[in-house]
Amino acid sequence: MQATIKADRGLFSYPKYWPHCLGTAPFLPMSKEEMDALGWDSCDVILVTGDAYVDHPSFGMAVIGRVLEAHGFRVGIISQPDWTSKDAFMTLGKPNLYFGVTAGNMDSMINRYTADKKLRHDDAYTAGNVGGKRPDRAVTVYAQRCREAFKGTPVIAGGIEASLRRIAHYDYWSEKVRRSVLFDSKADMLFFGNAERPLVEVTHRLAAGETIDEMRDIRGTAIIVKEALPEWQGVDSTSLDRPGKIEPISSPYQMEPECDSQDKDNANSEAPEAAPVVIQPPERRKPWENVYVKLPAYETVKDNKVLYAHTSRILHQETNPGCARALMQRHGDRHIWINPPAMPLETEEMDAVFDLPYQRVPHPVYGDATIPAYDMIKFSINIMRGCYGGCTFCSITEHEGRIIQSRSEDSIIREIEEIRDTVPGFTGVISDLGGPTANMYRLRCKSPKAEATCRRPSCVYPSICAHMDTDHKPTIDLYRRARELPGVKKVLIASGVRYDLAVEDPEYVKELALHHVGGYLKIAPEHTEDGPLSKMMKPGMGSYYRFKELFDKYSQEAGKKQYLIPYFIASHPGTTDDDMLNLAIWLKENKFKLDQVQNFYPSPMATATTMYHTEVNSLRKVTKDSEDVPSAKGEIHRRLHKAMLRYHDPKNFAQIREALKRMGREDLIGRGAQHLVPPETADEKRQKAVKGRNGERGLTKHTGLPPNFQRKGRGKNNTAGASSENRGGNKTENRNGGKSGGQNRGQNTPSSQRRGETTAKR
Repeated sequence: MQATIKADRGLFSYPKYWPHCLGTAPFLPMSKEEMDALGWDSCDVILVTGDAYVDHPSFGMAVIGRVLEAHGFRVGIISQPDWTSKDAFMTLGKPNLYFGVTAGNMDSMINRYTADKKLRHDDAYTAGNVGGKRPDRAVTVYAQRCREAFKGTPVIAGGIEASLRRIAHYDYWSEKVRRSVLFDSKADMLFFGNAERPLVEVTHRLAAGETIDEMRDIRGTAIIVKEALPEWQGVDSTSLDRPGKIEPISSPYQMEPECDSQDKDNANSEAPEAAPVVIQPPERRKPWENVYVKLPAYETVKDNKVLYAHTSRILHQETNPGCARALMQRHGDRHIWINPPAMPLETEEMDAVFDLPYQRVPHPVYGDATIPAYDMIKFSINIMRGCYGGCTFCSITEHEGRIIQSRSEDSIIREIEEIRDTVPGFTGVISDLGGPTANMYRLRCKSPKAEATCRRPSCVYPSICAHMDTDHKPTIDLYRRARELPGVKKVLIASGVRYDLAVEDPEYVKELALHHVGGYLKIAPEHTEDGPLSKMMKPGMGSYYRFKELFDKYSQEAGKKQYLIPYFIASHPGTTDDDMLNLAIWLKENKFKLDQVQNFYPSPMATATTMYHTEVNSLRKVTKDSEDVPSAKGEIHRRLHKAMLRYHDPKNFAQIREALKRMGREDLIGRGAQHLVPPETADEKRQKAVKGRNGERGLTKHTGLPPNFQRKGRGKNNTAGASSENRGGNKTENRNGGKSGGQNRGQNTPSSQRRGETTAKR
């Protein structure tokens, strides 16, 4: 399906810049020696990235570099520079046009710290999996060093870290609201989302002699201004109501009905022949064109949680490129101006981006060193962008948007053949055909009017929108064609399956179970209880059970033993102790033993992070009487929720037992099948007594909960403390930066970025 929201100009419609005659670089140069070998005396654009340089369409710097190269620009890369001085930022000389700065495929803080704020010692996007190769808040540090290296050279920030910090935002690591990253980094402009369109436009205009100051209203960009742009009309955010239902849609532009040229009563009456009279309706601009929303100032939202929640809600309503208004937020005596999002790429443009001459391997400078993120995705293929699920803990929507942008089947097949024929180590297995979600390929809104005007945060919650296409036939056809290619033995699906969509087309579930599961299939119920699910905007367990029934049926018909691997989030906003206990009971009843569990990770700008910070439900209109959302923020309480997901681990028995006693659920302590954890052993009692005599804190003090966290649950006398954080996850779980964030190409979100990953053993 072609995009219904179209850009004014094609991505590759610009005339090529003059150096295109120098040809294509085997790898974008990382040294002066490589530049000399290419015959370059300088670079037009220099990209500074926190990742190792892998020339692959799942790595943002490669996509951005190759797109600019296709337009004729000479692009150099400075990868993981020593940020302690400006010297490393001068290795390629001064760029003719600008520095492009990105933290890499992951937010640098999420990359460096666990959900419990513990330091990581590994980095999947670094050669040798070595941690510490990028600074905290890398966009800010890199931009400042570029300024020091060549004063006066424009600096443009982009990537996931910049994208999710384009506005005043709650920062989990400092536990305060920080300014837009544009102010801290002192960059001249910020690209947000998958930024190919603004990237190409800005670069060509700079090459033509314009300055950054002359580029004010480019879609997909944010800038600092002293006042609103001329001829733009402002509306205060507090005057905007929450969006209503989009069915039925009589007109996307709120225009008056067109006038008939003749009265119906007189249509058939006799009259002398004359030229027909046609009354044209007056031209009326769309109500969102040249309109900006005035958001509460940074100085206000940093201290006022209700207005912070309100601001977050308004921002998430202005994400549809078809109808989004610009946003303006004051910071001191200046403002951050955020233009509407860039228009999504057409299928032909997506194909052209992925057909560029990537080497599909790391730069030779790394030798034989292993780069885990590359090993994860080198045999996988990104087939689409975006996600309309709207999960509140996920940053894909904020970064890539809700509109699905799909490649053509032919383009995907060409990439499979290229992997088969050129990538070292290929054994015939494609590890994934997916993206942020495995089964949203070519699933778009069936109504152009609805797609262009809708402000719903999710197309599938609380139920699937009637306008949404759920026909999986294009995906099924793609799977079948891919697995029939010569030299391809197996095509696996590793991206998460949106099971509430899959059950709408049982043929897809059958295809998946029969041919594309390697024994285990990951899906993400996230929780079993309605309270946290409603704050996640996730479907109830009914959809999970329907999917499981179909999956088990088709697996059995195929004679295969295959299992679902469910992912769950501990400590999400809105989660009580009773909710976590009920989930633990469900896990035991279903014989699931989770491993590598992590808590909710409050990533910048996510709706769940807003609820975590404010304890206000921003999914509804925010007022001083808004629903309270319990959020556990202490390490001890978070540790309890995490422990309940791993009820089977002996290390967690003592903590869970004390919580069960406090909750009045001692009936779950014992050695029977109905019990959750075993009773204390004699040895444990002796150790506890020794600790008490030595003055150490007793376990009974480890999980004390404030009274406002009391909730009723399934069990008797249940006391529930809510604990909210989210799980951080395997940083490389998703190939294009997928699960954690969307695809990494252009500006993607990485796998641990948006949601943590949990593995299960059965």
